[in-house]
Amino acid sequence: MTVLFLATGNEGKLREFQELLLGTGLLLEVVDTRVPETGDSYSANAALKAEAAARSRAGPALGDDSGLEVAALGGYPGLLSARIAPTQAEREALLFERLCPHPKPWRARFVCLLALALPGRPTLSFRGEAAGEIREPAGRGQGFGYDPVFWPSGSLLSFAELPPIEKHSLSHRGAAVRALLASGALASLSRPSERGESRR
Repeated sequence: MTVLFLATGNEGKLREFQELLLGTGLLLEVVDTRVPETGDSYSANAALKAEAAARSRAGPALGDDSGLEVAALGGYPGLLSARIAPTQAEREALLFERLCPHPKPWRARFVCLLALALPGRPTLSFRGEAAGEIREPAGRGQGFGYDPVFWPSGSLLSFAELPPIEKHSLSHRGAAVRALLASGALASLSRPSERGESRR
């Protein structure tokens, strides 16, 4: 089985990547690089994470940077989505505080950039988006992050309320992973046994 290192400390993201890559023959191993997100774009931040993981494990690594962009707020919180407040409850409270003066519907989109770092090769980037709107949450559901307050276009349920398979078919991360798989970039990954290496 081919090992792909995943640069994340986010359990929700890990779960989604495991579901999205099920059946691909890839074994995900987490590398929590804790790299500061100093890039000026999702792509730059994703590359920082992926390249740090690839260097530390001398193998192929995937990095992810995602954000919520609200039209009425000029794309806020964007790159700062996970850092505008210490907890998710506080982040959502701040988001609704800023949205209050603006008329509904509150149009928004999720953006995901995946970076695939392969030792000795240029880092590749794959983008996915999901359009929708922000609403007050009906419940927390099964999601994470801003999932409970985001309704994808045409859906009667929030990301947090959708069954995983349906969410993945609509989500920004699902779209980015499909772009990655369609590119054929993962087909060139050699198996650990072929390289004579042990990942354990």
